[in-house]
Amino acid sequence: METAPREAAQVGPALDGFLLRGRATPTPRQLEEVGVRADSLREVTAAEFLRTMAEESYDVLVLALVGGGVQAMLHGLGRVWEDRPSRPVVVTGYVGVVYEKLADGLLLRHGADLVLANSRQDADRFRAVYEGVGADASSVTEVALPFLGGDAYEGEHDPSAKQGRRPYTVVFAAQPSVPESRKDRTYLLNRLVQHARRHPEREVLLKLRSRPGEHTTHIEELPYQKLVQRLDPPANFRLVYGNMGEVLDRTDLLVTVSSTAALESLHRRIPTVVLTDLGVREALGNHHFVGSGCLASWDQLDAGHRPAPDEEWVSRQGVVADGSYESAFDAARERIAKLLDRPGGLPPLTPYYTPVTAPGYLPGILARHHLGPDGTPLPGAPAADREPGPVRQIVRRAARGAYRHGVQRVAPVIRRMGEL
Repeated sequence: METAPREAAQVGPALDGFLLRGRATPTPRQLEEVGVRADSLREVTAAEFLRTMAEESYDVLVLALVGGGVQAMLHGLGRVWEDRPSRPVVVTGYVGVVYEKLADGLLLRHGADLVLANSRQDADRFRAVYEGVGADASSVTEVALPFLGGDAYEGEHDPSAKQGRRPYTVVFAAQPSVPESRKDRTYLLNRLVQHARRHPEREVLLKLRSRPGEHTTHIEELPYQKLVQRLDPPANFRLVYGNMGEVLDRTDLLVTVSSTAALESLHRRIPTVVLTDLGVREALGNHHFVGSGCLASWDQLDAGHRPAPDEEWVSRQGVVADGSYESAFDAARERIAKLLDRPGGLPPLTPYYTPVTAPGYLPGILARHHLGPDGTPLPGAPAADREPGPVRQIVRRAARGAYRHGVQRVAPVIRRMGEL
């Protein structure tokens, strides 16, 4: 998704949102959870978006996309802005922690004016990658994790209280693609249900990222909603959706494999556990939490263990539990303001990847968004000059539903057949 703030006359900044059409286009429910209201919002193809950027004037453009999408848009924008005397400040970055594809994801984002690093640790790593390949690292700007907030944890509620007190609440934050196998996901689900049976006085919640048919950045082929149908969970076990912050408002213990929800929880000083049951492995992402003090197993939790986080580790992860969260974004604000006031405007966008530095990689990335090697939309690229009519909207929804069904239902069956 791209969002583009611009200055509106005497009424403060206006926010126009553009949803890049694809498998990960957010649903209305997912957009509602974000909490940011755009003044205008529409779904576009890459060609439609680039044409709008060529015709309209904005101050700041935020590319909130996966790495390949960012790289494609940087090249496309460089093309449509090449004859303009001024252009917006381009910002990109990551939503959560970066524990995989560090070099790949970073170099695909190189070329933006600001590449936001959500922690001191990420800022150091980002600069090292850019400098290590001879790319300009000045765009790396340290901030904090963008989704933190909420009140600090006040401690467990008295389980003996009869009236007006909620039960002790354990929340397992699920992830769409970690772990991947049915065996591992079933194991985690069984342990969670067993914990609910072992502690009938507690409320045990399985917090899910998306409802069936919705997508996030990662594809979920074995949704927990489907796996839980084979079990008979107790009455104190429930599935929950919605904003993670609202769920954390009632959480006494947060458990996960490697979700960024762990960092939200640590920010609020909620007891937090990163599971070791399936090992501490790069494939799971829980290796990121080595040194955190939060690693533990379900056996340890069932026995009453509560990890104590390492404060130095927490402070390096963009978790601002000391109350200084608002000031964590001052450096980004100041950098944007300086770039907006730069005499003579901003220089052309210069991504590290070009037809010279990556001739066997870049053209494929651009082609996925119907762009040629120079960033120009290819002939026949999908681009409409007007909003889709009712028939087109129905066909598009049907096609997207068929695609998601194929990803979530058909493709896993084909893969399993291939393993026979």
